[in-house]
Formats: sequence, C-alpha cells, structure tokens
Amino acid sequence: MSEPVKKTGAEVGSVTGIYNEHIEWTTNLGDKTIHAKRAPGRFRTLKYITESFWLIFFFGAYLRWNGKQALLLDVNNRQFHFFNLTILPQDIWMVSLLLLLLAMTLFAVTSVASRVFCGYFCFQTSWVDLFTWIEEKIEGNPNKRHKLDAAPMSAEKFRLKATKHLIWIVISVFTGISFTIWFEDAFVYWHDLTSFHLSMMEMVTLAAFTVGTYVLAGFMREQACLWLCPYARIQAVMADSQTILPAYDLLRGEPRGKLRHAGKVVEQQGDCIDCFQCVQVCPTGVDIRDGQQLGCITCGLCLDACDSVMDKIGRPRGLIRYASLDELEGRPVHKLYQHPRTWVYIGIIILALGGIIYGLAHLGSLTLRVAPERQPLFVRMSDGSIQNKYTFKVLNKTDKDLNVKVSAEGGVKGQIIVDADKTQLVHHGKAAGFTVFVKAPGENVLEEATKVEFRVENVDNPAMAAEYSTVFNGPKR
Repeated sequence: MSEPVKKTGAEVGSVTGIYNEHIEWTTNLGDKTIHAKRAPGRFRTLKYITESFWLIFFFGAYLRWNGKQALLLDVNNRQFHFFNLTILPQDIWMVSLLLLLLAMTLFAVTSVASRVFCGYFCFQTSWVDLFTWIEEKIEGNPNKRHKLDAAPMSAEKFRLKATKHLIWIVISVFTGISFTIWFEDAFVYWHDLTSFHLSMMEMVTLAAFTVGTYVLAGFMREQACLWLCPYARIQAVMADSQTILPAYDLLRGEPRGKLRHAGKVVEQQGDCIDCFQCVQVCPTGVDIRDGQQLGCITCGLCLDACDSVMDKIGRPRGLIRYASLDELEGRPVHKLYQHPRTWVYIGIIILALGGIIYGLAHLGSLTLRVAPERQPLFVRMSDGSIQNKYTFKVLNKTDKDLNVKVSAEGGVKGQIIVDADKTQLVHHGKAAGFTVFVKAPGENVLEEATKVEFRVENVDNPAMAAEYSTVFNGPKR
C-alpha cells in the first residue's frame, strides 16, 4: 500500500472548502540569519519609494519657517509648532482625533489589503531593508554572506564585518539624533551635542534610539516583527476571506515540478517549477506556497520574483498575486468591499478628519475664558449701581508677547468696564489671568441674568481677537 500524500494547508483547504491557513505553518525561530535576495520589480520599486518617505524623519526637523523650526514638538513648553500654527494643551483633543484617525486608517487598510503598512511603511521594515542593503553592498549576495558567516574569523572577514557594523552604528546614532530634534530646536541641539552639554533626558533618548535601532534592525530583523510587534497578532482579527493579500494560486501551480524538455513545463504539471525564488526574496523567510502565514508582511516581493520566472518560461504572470481567498477558491468576489466593520472604520475616519479640520479652522491666535464671580453674584454699590466681577483667562497661541484690551457688547444699558483703557500683557505660548469689573446703573438692570459678550483684542492688531459670552447678574425682580 502506498504512503498517503502529505498535503499542505492550502491543499487541504482546496479539498474541504475551508482555508486552514495555519496547518503547515513553519515559523522562523531565528536560529539562522535570513539573507534575502533582492530582485527587481514593480513592488520592489514601490517599496523603495515608500521607504524614502522616512527621509522626512531625518531632515524634516531642519526646515525653518519665519526664523524658527517649522515642525517642533516642544514638550518642555507644552507646545506643538506646525509652521504658523501653535497647538497648546488646550487643543489636545485635535491630537487625540489625529491618533484616532491614524489608528482607524490602519485598521481599514488592514481589513482591505492586510499588512501593507508592515511591508511598505513600518519603521522596523524600512530600517531592516536599509541595513541589509548596506550588508549586501559590503559582504556580497546572499550566498556569499552565508559563506562568510560560516567561515572562521580572518582579517578579511573582520574588515568586512567591522565596516558594516560601523556604518550601522553611524545610521543608528543619526536616527537617535533625528528623533530627538523633533522635540527640540535642531540647531540648539547640535550645538549642545557638539559642546557636550546635552541634558540627561537627551542623552538617555539618544542612547536608547541608537541601541534600539542597531539591535532591532541589525540583529533581530524579522524576529522583531514575529515576536515583539503586536500588530502581527491582531491583524488576523481584522482580515478575512475578502482581504486582498499576496497569495499562491494553488489550482494553477500544483502539482509542482522541475523544468524539463528544454526549459518547458511538462503536461499535467502546474506552473510552479519549485525554483524557490519566492522564498529567497522574502525578508521573513516565508514560503507563500504554504498559505498565508504570520511572518508575511505583505510586501509583494515574492510577486516580483515569481513574475520574473513566469516571464522566462513563457507562462502568464500572477501565479503569486494579490488576491483574496474568496477569489482563489472560486467564491463570488465583491467589487465593492462590503464588510460592515470596514465602513465603520471609514465613517470614524471621516468624522475624525472633519473634527481636525474644524479645529484647525477655529484655532485662532487668542482664546478667552470668562468666569463670573459666584460668591457673591453681584455687589450693590453706594451709588445704587450693580457691579459684577469676572475672572478672565486669555491664552496667547502666538510666538510673541501681546498687549490686549477688554471690551463688551450687549449686557445692561449704560454699563461700563472699570479701567477699560488698561491693557493686559499676555506672554507668548502662555495663559494670563486677570480680573475685570463691570458696573451698570441699578435702574437699568431689569433681569436677573443679562447676556453679555466680552472681547479681548490685540492692541497692535485688532483683528487678532477672541470673544466669550456670559451673563451680567442682578437682583431678583
């Protein structure tokens, strides 16, 4: 009796109609270093383009605007400068909406197209790709690197390894510096760094990012994605049979077999020639032919490798392609993604984006809060007039000190602001509190609470102003 044929998880799925994606998973435990091959192609080009956006991280903080750093998270002064905008703690709700927007975007993209963030935009993935590119330039192609790793230490091996690690360390240090200067003026930081006057917090931050980048990108590599990153675990909850991801077409590719008859595929043999190019280019060592796996970061590099092989043997592209499990198993494919949770994600994204736009449009340079005195609500003066006391709090969101004056509209007929001509100094990026007294003739106070709107405006630029509505309190009638 012949031995039963061992089927892969994908083959089991094709028989049962259920894609048991985890049956034959093989997990890279880090016992050997993966030296992935770099194959040209459209997804490799796309990966280079998306990874280049990290140049903003390296150089964005050096951009100046009106004599100051254009982008600055000033933690010490609790301010966020974005060109002419200054976001203060009072506007933290917009930052919360921004974080919500980014999270929902990540969830929505994962629901539709799996872990494309991991494959094209992730900090860890991008730095690993940079480090391995440097490694390839110094030590050679994957075969040469494997041989070099296995070879005993020699002067040549020491030279190559030392050169590589030195460049890695330089990049890691520059990464730590680049992160820190988003929180402090870049020019001031470089002056403190070169003169050895960094604060303890700055030194700790620089050291942490330097060591973290060097270890995670240079040594842990794909292991950080497998064991440290929680996204690899939770993404399975957000993906389903309609999610688009790199997938191997089992029906077209099986049974696998080597090329025969002058480079042609024999009859009754699938298009997969078992060349292992898809495995060799995978940065996490996944064999996509065994089904979707935890290590797949959806980078699409296996598609480039397989398409190049199909071109050489005269077969159509797409043996490995971005497709849903529904498509691969012949179930109906919806042109419009219809899962309710995806539309919930999109709805939250729209609301968060609308809130951010509204907040930015109404940000203003000044904000005003007015609190009427509660004990007592009013004071009857010796001349019969009614006086109210208010506590003003004015926040100056600009980068210059301002002198402001107070005025009022509405309220009681004949009311006056005591010392109305007196100006108040409000320091830049800070809030100033002061007291204002409003007095009105007693016979004109006809209601217990009369609406009044206060206004503070910049003495030098009246267009820079803020208003606040409250009430003028009087005796019962």
